[in-house]
Amino acid sequence: YLGFDGTLPGGFGYRVEADFANGTAELTDVYLTYKATPELTLTAGQHKTFGGLEELTSDLVTSFMERAAFNSAFGFERRVGLSATYSGKTLLVQGGVFTDGARDLVDSNNSRSFDGRVVFMPKLGGGQLHVGGSAHFRKYNDLANVAAYGARPFVHTTDVRLVNTGNILPVSGERSFGAEFAYVAGRFHASAESHWLKLERSGFPDPTFNGGYAEVGLLLTDDVTAYKGGVYDRIRPKKPLNKGGMGALQVNARYDWLDLSDAGVVGGRQKIAAASLIWIPTDYVRFLVNYGHLWINDAALPTASGDRDYAADVVGMRAQFDF
Repeated sequence: YLGFDGTLPGGFGYRVEADFANGTAELTDVYLTYKATPELTLTAGQHKTFGGLEELTSDLVTSFMERAAFNSAFGFERRVGLSATYSGKTLLVQGGVFTDGARDLVDSNNSRSFDGRVVFMPKLGGGQLHVGGSAHFRKYNDLANVAAYGARPFVHTTDVRLVNTGNILPVSGERSFGAEFAYVAGRFHASAESHWLKLERSGFPDPTFNGGYAEVGLLLTDDVTAYKGGVYDRIRPKKPLNKGGMGALQVNARYDWLDLSDAGVVGGRQKIAAASLIWIPTDYVRFLVNYGHLWINDAALPTASGDRDYAADVVGMRAQFDF
């Protein structure tokens, strides 16, 4: 990723970013903001809709290399739109109207959606409580009216999707609802989310898909899990490597599930038991190791013997720096 952001006189701000990972430049964030009051910010342009806690947490600071499977399977992505965010001391309210992503505006896609999220985030028992919910209502208005949902097996280094609905049509719209919970106290954090997505199909049953995860994590060093504004934030080691310390060390454990089979659609079911180890030697450098054991039922890709129920193991490693 390469981009820049900044502020302009009169309360305006901007951000422009592109993804070069696949050899071509693809625009990600391209938007203008206006701070109407200290609590209220308006945003216009291509930016993230309001899918939930982990989806809105920067992938620079997530506790695993990949977000939970439902985040990618349900098509959470940046779209062109207009939104408003109210951020108070204990209440966060986000809402907006969106069209398609910038690259799809020139074709037959003409979808419209409303996305909103509310988070209650008071201090509790010496820690930080996070309870929230989100909603998404989309009308396709496309010539093709095709939807497809699938997820990679816990790593982004493959295009294989062991669970995958393939193309579903005709689809006139979709609506989804999410619930999110987290508690952060010093070195400890716990998170859980679940999301339900229902397709609207004329003349056919409307399938409902579900996914979610539950996670706990602990910093093994004398550092603090960071949370700010309704999302997780950057962990900054108290004793970084360049100042004679070892940096921050964190372990995390997670159970992740995704069910893409309902009402005649057989996309498969995926469950993952996962663990991660993260070393943060300085504020802007991280090393991650992930392991996941997957259970797949009704897989989109069978084994050589034709079995669609099987298990798999995945290991991933990443070294990252940002500036």
